[in-house]
Amino acid sequence: MRAASGSLFGLAYGDSLGKPTEFQEYAAIVARYGPGGPRVLVGEPALVTDDTQMALAVGEALFEVGRITPAAFEPVLRRRFLEWAASPENDRAPGMTCLRACAALADGRPWTRATQTGSKGCGANMRVTPVGLKPGLTEDERAGAAQLQAALTHGHPTGLAASELTAWAVYLLAGGLAPADLLAALRERCSEQRKVYRGDWLGDLWQQPTVTSPEEFIARGWDETAAALDRVADALASGDHTGDPCLATGAGWIAEEALATALYVYLQSPDEPVAVVGRGAASSGDSDSIACLAGAFAGASLGLSAWPADWQTQIEYSDRLFKLGMAWD
Repeated sequence: MRAASGSLFGLAYGDSLGKPTEFQEYAAIVARYGPGGPRVLVGEPALVTDDTQMALAVGEALFEVGRITPAAFEPVLRRRFLEWAASPENDRAPGMTCLRACAALADGRPWTRATQTGSKGCGANMRVTPVGLKPGLTEDERAGAAQLQAALTHGHPTGLAASELTAWAVYLLAGGLAPADLLAALRERCSEQRKVYRGDWLGDLWQQPTVTSPEEFIARGWDETAAALDRVADALASGDHTGDPCLATGAGWIAEEALATALYVYLQSPDEPVAVVGRGAASSGDSDSIACLAGAFAGASLGLSAWPADWQTQIEYSDRLFKLGMAWD
C-alpha cells in the first residue's frame, strides 16, 4: 500500500493546493475554485510552503539518527531547523514563532531557553507527520519525538499534545485503523496521556510562571486538544458540511485547531483523497496547514496509489519525499 509515501506526498499535495488560498476569504476561494476548492496542482514544479519544508526537516532528522533518544535527536533536529531557517528557499511566509525560535537556537543555548513558551501555533504540528510514519519506534519514542520536535520552537503544552496526537493519528491510519474509529481512538489517547509529562524529552520546560507541577502543565495541553476533538465530533454529527469548515472547528492558526479542522475535512469523505485536500484548501484560515494535515491522514490510510499518478513528479521536493517514503514503506 505504501502508506508512508502516500502520507508524505499527501501532505505536500495538500500544502501546495492550500498555498494560494491561505489568507483568502472563503467567498473568494469558492468564487475561483468552487465549493470543493482547488483540485489541480499548478506549476512545474507545484510549489509547497514552509509546512512541507519543515516536515522534510523533521523526517530527514529521523532518517539520519539511529535510535531515537532525546540526546541523539535534539542536536540533529536543531541543525535541520537551522538549515531550513538559513535556506534561500525559506521564502514561503514562514511562521514568526519558528523564525524567532530558530534565531535563538542558532547561538547554541539550550532549546528550553530558545523555545517560544507562549506559542501553540500550528507550526508545532504541521511538520510532525514523519514521526507517525517512521517504523520501529516504541510508543515512548514516537510520543517523545513528536513532542520534542514541537517543543524546540513552540513551548506551549497544547502545541505538544496536539503534535503528539497528529503523529498518533497518522500512525494509526497507516497501521490500518478504520477512519470511522479514529476520533474515538484519539479521544482515548487524550484521556490516557492527560497527566503524562515526558521529562526525559522535555526537561524543565514545564517550569513556567503559575504552573505548580509538570502534570498540571501537560494536562492543559491535552484538555484543550480534547475539547477540539469534541468540536470535530459535533461538526460531523450535524449533518451539514457545507460552507467554510473553519466556522465549525477553528481557523487552524493554532495547533489544536489545525488538527481539528484537518480531521473534520478528512473524515467527511476519507476514501476520496483529492476531495479531502481540496476541501481543506477551501477554508478561510490556515488553508495550507489544514490541507497538508488532511492529505497526510488520507495518504496514510489509502497509500500512494490513491493519488493522481502525475502529481508525484509534479510536486516540489518529490525526490526527497520519495527517498523518505521508500525508506519507511
